[in-house]
Amino acid sequence: MRTDRYYYLSALPAPGDLGSAAPMGPAQLLEHLGEETPRGRLVGTVFLLGDLLEREAFLAGEIEEVDPAVLTVRQARNEAALPDFLAPQAEPEPETTVTDALWEAYFRHTAEVGRTLGSPLLCRWVGFEAALRNALAEARAKRLGIEGTAYLVAADLAETGEDFSTVLSEWAAAPTPLAGLRATLRARWDWLAVNDAWFSFSDDELVAYALRLMLLEQWRRTTREEEPSAAETA
Repeated sequence: MRTDRYYYLSALPAPGDLGSAAPMGPAQLLEHLGEETPRGRLVGTVFLLGDLLEREAFLAGEIEEVDPAVLTVRQARNEAALPDFLAPQAEPEPETTVTDALWEAYFRHTAEVGRTLGSPLLCRWVGFEAALRNALAEARAKRLGIEGTAYLVAADLAETGEDFSTVLSEWAAAPTPLAGLRATLRARWDWLAVNDAWFSFSDDELVAYALRLMLLEQWRRTTREEEPSAAETA
């Protein structure tokens, strides 16, 4: 009901601009909505992407601790199996990496959640996110002089009309990997500003809110990773 949605939305603190502190954490939002409710499932599906990125960073040795919103700590540390829906739906191609197979499964699951629970924004976001990741994969492959087709994920879900020339140029010119990541986060933030469901009082507003919280947290992590350690400043 519209009144019910208005209550959930009006009770949320407004997020600031990219680079500001998130007004609340993912766990707080999930508690506010109820994890097992349809709205909680929509928002949890968004936050799962952040958990998977954190899991990747932990396994690569980039971070030492994990604080997932949807996965368990053991799942995020690769000490327990991931949910069944993140398993490949078909036998991966021989050249497909385990990571690519995982993201393929995530995008397909998220698109299905968006369709089932009636969130056009979540479905559009899958198309944008898959297209951006694939554009970056092709750009990396070109840099290395290798064929990029094998590194594409959920290509049939990817939005075909997006122009990524600006963000790819900024990413390629970035002086550090973190600066390159920030360029992609800004592109995601800008896309959301154009495509969110502002003042629709639909569940898509909650999806947009969750996406903003996730992007604010990812930006915060890029600044935290650049902070010098105590040993470096001693």
